[in-house]
Amino acid sequence: MYRIPRQSYTTEFKQEAVRQVEIEGKSPAQVARDLGIAEQTLGNWRNAYKAGKLQPGTGKPVTPEQMELSKLKAENARLKMEVEIPKKSDGVLRKGIAVKYVWIDGQRDLYPLQALCEVLGVSTSGYADWKACGGPTQWLSDEQMLSLIRSVHAEFKGAYGSPRITVELKARDIPASKERVRKLMNKHGIRARHKRRYKVTTDSKHQLPIAPNLLDRQFATTAPDQAWTADITYIPTREGWLYLAVVMDLYTRMIVGWSMDSRMSKELVMNALRMARFRRKPKPGLLHHSDRGSQYCSHDYRALLVECGMQASMSRKGNCWDNAPMESFFNSLKNERVFHEDYATRGEARRDLFDYIEAFYNRKRRHSALAYQSPAQHYANWLLKENRAA
Repeated sequence: MYRIPRQSYTTEFKQEAVRQVEIEGKSPAQVARDLGIAEQTLGNWRNAYKAGKLQPGTGKPVTPEQMELSKLKAENARLKMEVEIPKKSDGVLRKGIAVKYVWIDGQRDLYPLQALCEVLGVSTSGYADWKACGGPTQWLSDEQMLSLIRSVHAEFKGAYGSPRITVELKARDIPASKERVRKLMNKHGIRARHKRRYKVTTDSKHQLPIAPNLLDRQFATTAPDQAWTADITYIPTREGWLYLAVVMDLYTRMIVGWSMDSRMSKELVMNALRMARFRRKPKPGLLHHSDRGSQYCSHDYRALLVECGMQASMSRKGNCWDNAPMESFFNSLKNERVFHEDYATRGEARRDLFDYIEAFYNRKRRHSALAYQSPAQHYANWLLKENRAA
C-alpha cells in the first residue's frame, strides 16, 4: 500500500491558523476545514499559544492583555457574524425553501448551521431531511437559479465565471447546464473579475550562471513532486511593496511553498523552497523550474537546490510562456483577490494572501487544468488511486 507522506507545517502556518481562531474568532472546526488539518492538531497549536510558546505573527510570549484582547476580538467576530449572515443571504430569504437549503449547504463551512437556519427561518431538522433525500431534484426556475448563481458568485468573491459556477452547482447536486448558467449571468451582468497587468519582477541583467530549460514546457507530469515551478510577484500595500515567492507542484497545481517579505532577496525565494521541501519531502531528482532572476541564479540558491537533490531548469530570456502555470496562478491571485483589495499594512496583506493560497486556492478553487477539481482534491484522488493499485 502506498504510504501517505506525513504532513509537516511551518511555524508561520501554525501561527496563522491559531490567529484565525484566537484573534479573528473563527470556530476551530471552520479553520481546520479551511486549512485541511485535523481539529486535534489545531487544538495542540492553540494549547501552545495559550502556554506562551506560540504567538501568531511574532513568536513572542502571550501577555494577559493580549489574551483579553483575543477574547474581545472573538466576541466582536461573533457579533459581526450575526450581521453578515442576513446581509449575504439577501435575495435568498424570499425564495422557496429548497433554495434556502441549497444556500445553507454552501455556507456551512463559514457559519454554524444553527445560525444559518435561524436567519433563513428554517429548522435544522428540515435541512437534515432535505439532505437525506438527496437535495434538490427538480429543475429550478430562472429566478431560483439566478439566486443560487449570485450566492455562489458572492461566496467565491467574484472569482468564478460561468464554467466554474456550473461545476460548483452540480457538485451541490443542483441540476444546471453550462449554457443556462452562462445566459443568466450575461443577462444580469454577473461575471468573473477582470484581468489587469502587473509589473515584471524578474531581474535577469546579471552575470550569474543560467541553467538550461530542461522543463521545456512539459507541464503535464504523471505524479506529484516530479516537477516544481517557482516565481516571485509583488503585492501593493499602503506601507509599500510586499513580495511573495511561491513554489508550485505541476501535477496537482498546488502551492507547496511560499514566503513573504518587504524585500525581494534571495532569502525570500530560499524560504519558499525550504517550506516546500519541509512539507512535501520529495525524492532526489525533482525538476525545479524558475525564471532567470538573480535570486534563483544566486550561489546560495543553487547550493540549496544541490542540497535538496533537485535539478535546476530555467526559462528562456524574456519568455513568460516557459513558466505558464505560474503566470496563470499569479493572474488568478491578482484578478480574484489582490486587485480588489486596499491593504493598509503588509500584515493585512500577509493574512489575506495566506487565506487565498491555503484556504481557497489549494483546497477549494476549481482548476480548469484539473478537470475543475481543486488541487487538494486532485492530490487526494491520486493517493486513492495509488493505494488501490498497491
